[in-house]
Amino acid sequence: MKASSKLLLVLALGLTLSACELLPKREAGTSTSGPTDGSVTAPKPPDKGDPEARFKAALELWKQNQIAETETALKDLTVDFPQYSGPWTNLGILYAKSNRRDLALSAFNNAISLNAGNDVAYNWQGMLYREARDYPRAHAAYDQALKINPDSALAHYNLAILYDAHLKQPQLALPHYRSYQKLSGKQDLKVLAWVAEIEAKAAPAAAPVPVAPKVAPQAPGAGQ
Repeated sequence: MKASSKLLLVLALGLTLSACELLPKREAGTSTSGPTDGSVTAPKPPDKGDPEARFKAALELWKQNQIAETETALKDLTVDFPQYSGPWTNLGILYAKSNRRDLALSAFNNAISLNAGNDVAYNWQGMLYREARDYPRAHAAYDQALKINPDSALAHYNLAILYDAHLKQPQLALPHYRSYQKLSGKQDLKVLAWVAEIEAKAAPAAAPVPVAPKVAPQAPGAGQ
């Protein structure tokens, strides 16, 4: 099967922000009534809004195909809430889908530096490396995604494609195709056909049925 016929699946946009505290806890005994010694109160930092709500709003812009506005919203999130991996991951996806490969890889690196367990970012890195024909790095990225999340259907699918169409190791692709089918909860007809093709090529040829040799009739001997 030609590599060009095995297209990569597109990841859905949703990625939840990390559940970490935005503000430090107030120390016990600290007064909230303000200073009483006449000192000047430090100005409060500007309210940056709810990061979860802003993140969802950015994804809604994306769904409406407002790409420039989405990019701006995600960039603003990375500045206002630099502790979160999600905006960087989705910014990387946006760059990848608009063929800005270097920016995408940089964004995914930032996402991973903030959350080493971000299997989505690793999976997208693998796709970018595969497109650049950097197969060792693609393999390493997919493998890391599956170490983090063995139930990632897309990572299994992409690793199977890498083995089958690019590394020419279809037998190593088989278990990942099967895992993809199981985890995705659907019977992908293309994948079923690829699995059947690999299995057919690997099946041993049927042993020939032995045929008894023909014996020529002997002429009657003298005196018979």
